[in-house]
Amino acid sequence: MPDPTVKQLKFLIALEETAHFRRAADQVGVTQPSLSAQIQVLEERLGLRLVERGRGGVRMTPAGREVCARARGVIDGVRDLVEFAATARDGLAGTIRLGAKATLGPYLLPHVVGALHAAHPDLRLYIREEAPRVLEADLARGTHDAILTQLPVVGDDYATARLFREPLMLALPADHKLTRADRITPDDLRGESMLTLSPAYHLHDQITDVCRDTGAKLARDYEGTSLDALRQMVGMGMGLTLLPALYVRSEIEGRGAEVVVRTIAGRKLSRTAGLVWRRQSARARGFREIAEVIRSVARKSWPELLIES
Repeated sequence: MPDPTVKQLKFLIALEETAHFRRAADQVGVTQPSLSAQIQVLEERLGLRLVERGRGGVRMTPAGREVCARARGVIDGVRDLVEFAATARDGLAGTIRLGAKATLGPYLLPHVVGALHAAHPDLRLYIREEAPRVLEADLARGTHDAILTQLPVVGDDYATARLFREPLMLALPADHKLTRADRITPDDLRGESMLTLSPAYHLHDQITDVCRDTGAKLARDYEGTSLDALRQMVGMGMGLTLLPALYVRSEIEGRGAEVVVRTIAGRKLSRTAGLVWRRQSARARGFREIAEVIRSVARKSWPELLIES
């Protein structure tokens, strides 16, 4: 009997993701009878029952779940093969699915995409912004080819190109007493309320550490959903926070006086940005080229960043 086809494996994965034959058929662009027939052929070729069909909907059998997990590895391998052929033939070309940290990508990538297009005109980036921990999970399951995120990303399955270290700045309401100080020390933060993002972001951990070390109070009841939300809450006098330098340059400098930023004397706060991909990816060389373009743009555009290699 013939082996399963890549198309049949894609159909099975779509069925697992949607738990519905019609929605799965729509997702892969075929009719429902065609998808149902191909799933049945796949079951016959493997000699396994993969799907439970009933009035309550579609469920994967234990064997079906295991076959889906292995099928994703097969699909990733085929995709890597196609990407390797394209890269070997045309250089850095085709479409790359890039996941970007929501507190980094919007302030960095607009300056980078022009340089990337000039250097690699046949390259297309499909960019999706998420929280860092979502990015890492999506990279592992193959949703993204690479992610632009805060380091470290832990795991032997990943390769990393370090890009730069970005300072974190203390943001205060314009009428706060500390804005009149010649210098702000860690001791000055004792008792101050510190606003932060949700625990899905690395910034939450860094602000939590600052609170622990300085005696500041973490405002757990007012976690922001974005850097803009943090800036607005600071402007309303709800507390202080830390903001990345790229965001400060883009959204605060020259934009008004409701929020001011300062450094904290004697304490160097920063985050490290990097490009991360699966170690077995056929496009590893291309990702390193993209990383070098990002470093080049950062070096020219933001002297406050410490470029890494």
